[in-house]
Amino acid sequence: MSTEGRQTQSPSKYDRLIAAAKAVPPVPTVVVHPCDETSLRGAVESAEAGIIRPILVGPASKIGDLARRCGLDISGFEIVNAAHSEEAAAKGVELIHAAKGEMLMKGSLHTDELMRAVTAKVGGLRTERRISHVFVMDVPAYAETLLVTDAAINIFPDLDAKRDIIQNAIDLYNEAGFGKTPRVAILSAVETVTSKIPSTIEAAALCKMADRGQITGGVLDGPLAFDNAIDPEAARIKGIKSEVAGRAQILVVPDLESGNMLAKNLAYFAKADGAGIVLGARVPVVLTSRADSPRARMASCAVASLYANARRQHAPTVAA
Repeated sequence: MSTEGRQTQSPSKYDRLIAAAKAVPPVPTVVVHPCDETSLRGAVESAEAGIIRPILVGPASKIGDLARRCGLDISGFEIVNAAHSEEAAAKGVELIHAAKGEMLMKGSLHTDELMRAVTAKVGGLRTERRISHVFVMDVPAYAETLLVTDAAINIFPDLDAKRDIIQNAIDLYNEAGFGKTPRVAILSAVETVTSKIPSTIEAAALCKMADRGQITGGVLDGPLAFDNAIDPEAARIKGIKSEVAGRAQILVVPDLESGNMLAKNLAYFAKADGAGIVLGARVPVVLTSRADSPRARMASCAVASLYANARRQHAPTVAA
C-alpha cells in the first residue's frame, strides 16, 4: 500500500518488525511469477536482509533478463520454470505441497490468479479455517501496530466467516511477536446493538462466542464505532468502559468495502504503511501491491516469516 511522501521514521514499528524477522532463520519462500522489477526487487531485498530464502517460479528466461536489466543478483536462487502466471501459481502451490516452502509470495500476477490456486478444492491449500486477509498497519499517529481485517478476501462474510477472520488475526498477533491477548474491536457505525444495523448484532454475537470459548486468545468488544475503538477520549465521552475501547489493536470491519476504504484512508490520509498477509491456508501468503513502498513490502515478508517461524516451532515432531 502506497505511502508516498512519508519519510522513514526511526525506530518505527516496521523497523522493529523487520529487525525481529532478521533474528530468526530465513524462511523458504515460493515467489510466484516475479516478472516485474517491483516484485523481483522485493524478493531479492528481503533475501538480502536474511528474512526469506526465495524459490522463484515463472518464465526463467524472462526473470533472468529482468534481473540483469535491474542489476539484481539472483544467482543464488532456485528458479522453477513456468510458462505463464497461471502455471506459475499452480506450480507454486505444488511446491508448498512438496514441502519446498513455508510461505507463498505474490509476484506480478493478479491476486485472483494466485488465490484461485490457493483456494482450489482439489490441490489447493485450504484448511478447515476460512481464508482471510490482514493488513498490518504502521500508523504514525497511533501507538499500537494496528491489524485491519478483512479488507481484501471476504466480501460480505457471515457470522461463521467472521469468527474465522477474527481467530486468524488473533493467531497472527500472538504468534508473530506483536504481543499476547490482543484487544479486538468489532467495528460498526454505532456502538449500540440495533436491529436496523445487522453488523451490530453480529458484533454482539461474536463477543458472546468469545465468552463461550469459540474464539480464543484475544479480548473482544463490539459493536464499536471507529472513533471509540481507537480514541480513549471518544470512548470516555460515550461512556464506554471496556479493556478494548480506545485502545484497539485489531480492527474487524463489517465487510470488504468498509475495510478497504479504512485501510486506504489510513495509508493516504494518515501516511500509514500497510503490510499484507493472507491467513487460514496451509502456509501464510504474502500479498503485495505494485504501490507498496519497499519498507512495506519487506514488512509483509517479515510478518509472514515470523508467523511461519512460530508455526514451525509449534509443529509436532514425528519420531523417526
